[in-house]
Amino acid sequence: MSPLIVLRTALSSLGANKLRSLLTLLGIVIGVAAVISLMAIGTGSQESITSNIEALGTNLLFVRPEGDAATLTLDDAYALVDPVFAPSVKAVAPELSSYAQLKAGRESTRTQAVGVTPEYQSVRNFSVASGEFISAAHVENRSEVVVLGSQVAETLFGFRDPVGQTMRIAGRQFTVIGVLESKGGGAMGLYDNQVLVPITTAYYRLTSQRTVQGSITVQTINVQAKSSGSAMDKAVQEITTLLTLRHRITDEPDFTISSQEETIATLEETTNTFVVFLGAIASISLLVGGIGIMNIMLVSVTEPTREIGIRKAVGAKRRDILFQFIAEATLLSVGGGGVGVLVGLLLASVLNGRTLLGMSLRTSPSGDIALLALVVSTAIGLFFGIYPAMRAARLHPIEALRYE
Repeated sequence: MSPLIVLRTALSSLGANKLRSLLTLLGIVIGVAAVISLMAIGTGSQESITSNIEALGTNLLFVRPEGDAATLTLDDAYALVDPVFAPSVKAVAPELSSYAQLKAGRESTRTQAVGVTPEYQSVRNFSVASGEFISAAHVENRSEVVVLGSQVAETLFGFRDPVGQTMRIAGRQFTVIGVLESKGGGAMGLYDNQVLVPITTAYYRLTSQRTVQGSITVQTINVQAKSSGSAMDKAVQEITTLLTLRHRITDEPDFTISSQEETIATLEETTNTFVVFLGAIASISLLVGGIGIMNIMLVSVTEPTREIGIRKAVGAKRRDILFQFIAEATLLSVGGGGVGVLVGLLLASVLNGRTLLGMSLRTSPSGDIALLALVVSTAIGLFFGIYPAMRAARLHPIEALRYE
């Protein structure tokens, strides 16, 4: 029997039970569409998070105390900007944060108050939407001024312009001098829900942590290297040497140094697991669709048993019957896979930029994923269609003719 006749016979058999074939096809469509759309959401989220972090700068280093001890000071941060001992360091931005109660009029919220210096704006890539950023004079005078994150500004002041208004932080009165531009949703939204104050003000007004020497302690020193790549390694060595000498360390360092690249690598590893998890969940739909194909093929073998017997009696070979039922399963899986690819890509396009549960979705459909889903759906159809096809091919002509 020629392939064309086999194909025509398979189409005729599927057309005889349109509703049943359509419902089986729907199972594959849903499975493939789920795989493509969920993988697109997962990949898009991964790319969005990575790009947001990279926007903060890939040439960043973070110096933090080892353990809970307050071992880093503001003087340590300023010492790192030394063209002789640390020529690879471009700028530093120490920070000291604590949670505090914020109140403006009748509105209040509890969030993170971060003590910073003027360099924090350029090192961490912050932009001011209105007003001004913290200046060196504010740090020197321990001024009670505050720059609000966009979300905090909306929470406390609504649609009013906060600049020039007064508010209370931990019971103390502060003047709002600026509002930051929004960093966007997701993990970057945390920056929109914080406020910035001069680091000296944070130390003397908002925290109670003190050192024996009376120095201003910091929790993190953000270090911007002059360039990425090999300069980062040089900067790490220079920072390590300088702080080791300043702290008179002879044993293990009392500080740790991590890079933005390490943060991105760790995050990509985590999000890759998340994307694979989404794909695994969606693949269950494909498996269910394959079981649906097996179900309809078993029914298709049972119903035309006498027809199979007649065809065998007039000379049809076992492989002809086998190929017919395999062709039916292939048509269902390939057809469902093709429609599923189109639906999945369309769904990914529709969801891109949409807001779901307060989060903006970003999708990144992949041609490789679409092709893989189509291949897998075809393979599943063949896998679940082979057994019913073999069962039909093994039917004995006489037994088939006697079937009622």
